[in-house]
Amino acid sequence: MTASPDKPDKAPEPEPDKTPEPDRTAEPAETPAADKAAEPDKEPEKKAPAEKVSTDKPEKAEKAETADKAAADKASADKAEKKASTDKNPVDPDPDPADPPASSGKATATAVEPDTVKAIPVRHYGRWIAAVVVLALLGLLVNAFASANVHYSAIPDYIFDSSVISGLGKTVLISLLAMLLGLVLGIVLAVMRLSKNPVTSSVSWLYIWFFRGTPVYVQLLLWFNLALIFPYINLGPIYRDEMSDFMTPFMAALLGLGLNEAAYMSEIVRAGIQSVDEGQTEAAHALGMSQGRTLRRIVLPQAMRVIVPPTGNEFINMLKTSSLAAAAAQYLELLRSTSDIGQTTGATVEMLFLAATWYLILTSVFSVGQFYLERRFARGALRSLPLTPWQKVRANLAAFGNRSKGGVSA
Repeated sequence: MTASPDKPDKAPEPEPDKTPEPDRTAEPAETPAADKAAEPDKEPEKKAPAEKVSTDKPEKAEKAETADKAAADKASADKAEKKASTDKNPVDPDPDPADPPASSGKATATAVEPDTVKAIPVRHYGRWIAAVVVLALLGLLVNAFASANVHYSAIPDYIFDSSVISGLGKTVLISLLAMLLGLVLGIVLAVMRLSKNPVTSSVSWLYIWFFRGTPVYVQLLLWFNLALIFPYINLGPIYRDEMSDFMTPFMAALLGLGLNEAAYMSEIVRAGIQSVDEGQTEAAHALGMSQGRTLRRIVLPQAMRVIVPPTGNEFINMLKTSSLAAAAAQYLELLRSTSDIGQTTGATVEMLFLAATWYLILTSVFSVGQFYLERRFARGALRSLPLTPWQKVRANLAAFGNRSKGGVSA
């Protein structure tokens, strides 16, 4: 029995190689066994096109992706060329919104780097007004002193006078010695104050309470007139003499300034000692170090970073406070020397200006020394040391030069 040639066949499945499928309708189905034997041969023929299609799809996707990538590269290159031509041409063309963003490494490499942005600082008119007001006030002050009845030519005539130089040396000497006495005694008082012994701690507290509570001028007067109370000084086998011979103006100034400074230095040293971690002391004791050795070798070197800045400030204050010894203890320091010249020559105000000039010079010189001393003791505590005065000047000049060019580069 054969199939009718008029009966329509099933739609053949698509094949990539376009191989004609054998016509199953043209052959007679002889037996059911032959049909069963032909079924295994049909399954591979149906699966083969599916496998072929699955392998062709990634190839087509890769080709499409490559084409998109090439189009994006071309678009980014065109955009870069447009930007370069725009930088040269002052007339900016209309931007193309259809330009895709550059997404490949090649486009990034061909892109033009943006120009440096210059940030123009905002104008603060209030600062200019304040500067003008301050300069106007300074001008009025300078004009007032310039028109005053002061003979300024007398100041350079006596600036290196022998009596002025002698008084300057005595000022520096009494300041150094009084500061040394105050520092040594201040360390002792600080240790006594931190001691667990109630007697030494109470004595230290009373000392600080008395000398900080009374003016230094009153203390100088008391030391200079101590002979009215104690005619003799008797230290046993060490020293014995009349108080008037012992309490000279130099000794009165030294004791008055030094003992008063000790009260303030004790608090500075105590604050420095307490700033050191207690674990440092415990570790030193664990190593077998005594209390005194721990204080000298472990605690005080670390406390110097805290002690040095206020100590330098106290010394600069001592340079100026030493002028009180001229009136209270009749000590011939800088102020007394210039005052004597002013009374002799009649240039009283001019000599006071001369004394002020020398005090400014002294404080400026010792302030620079204090800065470098603080910088040295801060080496182990700061990651970057502060700039020196010369480095600050160079940095300010560089910043001023950048501002004068019209902006700050960002």
